[in-house]
Amino acid sequence: MGRFFVVGGAGFIGSHMVDRLVARGPVTVYDNLSVGKRAFIEAPLARGAARLVEGDVLDLDRLVEAMAGHDVVVHLSANPEARWGLERTRLDLEQGTIATYNVLEAMRRTGAKRLVFSSSGTVYGDTSEERREADLGNLPISLYGASKLAGEALISAFVECFGLSATIFRFGNVVGPRGTHGAALDFLKKLRDRKTELEVLGDGRQSKPYLHVSDCADGMLFGLDHAPEGLGIYNLAPPDQTSVARIAEMCVRASPYPDATIRFTGGDRGWPGDVPRSRMSPEKLAGLGFRVRHTSDEAVRMAIEALALEVFPKE
Repeated sequence: MGRFFVVGGAGFIGSHMVDRLVARGPVTVYDNLSVGKRAFIEAPLARGAARLVEGDVLDLDRLVEAMAGHDVVVHLSANPEARWGLERTRLDLEQGTIATYNVLEAMRRTGAKRLVFSSSGTVYGDTSEERREADLGNLPISLYGASKLAGEALISAFVECFGLSATIFRFGNVVGPRGTHGAALDFLKKLRDRKTELEVLGDGRQSKPYLHVSDCADGMLFGLDHAPEGLGIYNLAPPDQTSVARIAEMCVRASPYPDATIRFTGGDRGWPGDVPRSRMSPEKLAGLGFRVRHTSDEAVRMAIEALALEVFPKE
């Protein structure tokens, strides 16, 4: 496949992708390290299998300079926490929509032709019905989801107008080691700070498909190898879901404070823009030959076990 350029490659999902891509060819990581960490990719950097270019995806000239000479672009950079958009309403516009435009424009200018893009199940809006790739009857209700849908539209246009080939993956909720955000990490940190009580936003019945980061990275690589040229859109998620209450219970058991009480704040969702219940059909990607290895509950359990070692290293 030639040379790989990973935007956001020092982040949670990006670093796991880099671990796999270095076996295929030279890898350049482009990251401003605002959320990602050099430590996540220290091993491939030390071996000389990857190099790091510190730069902001909003700096188009720097992005073009760094991308020159690469063949495959993996775009994983985004606002990592949907709730942050409630405080900074430009955040998803900048880190989502404009950042994706810049990646596409840099590809047009440098001649890179193959794109892998991380989208999200939030593009399906507020619905508990199982969603397939062609189902967009409900518009997004979060600024994060809106930015992802706008990014998909821009990719479609660049594919048609400039001859790019792109594979879009709509993720479930990705969890696992090196996680920098999400319910499990949030709960574990709350338990570290409060010890006797875990506050959980909503009524605990919110449920979503949780995807282990190993399945996420493997699924993207499979799509890179097997998806047809042009534009392809695939859900990347397990077929089942895990409730917030279940995650809270697993976090309490994995913590040094197994007698902590769980207190729900009430309401059907955690915050404005949160989709309480979502389901995603994985059958289109399965039609190419890929299914995730871990159920939603298994992914959450594995993630909590790994994250607990990070949050409670001495215990």
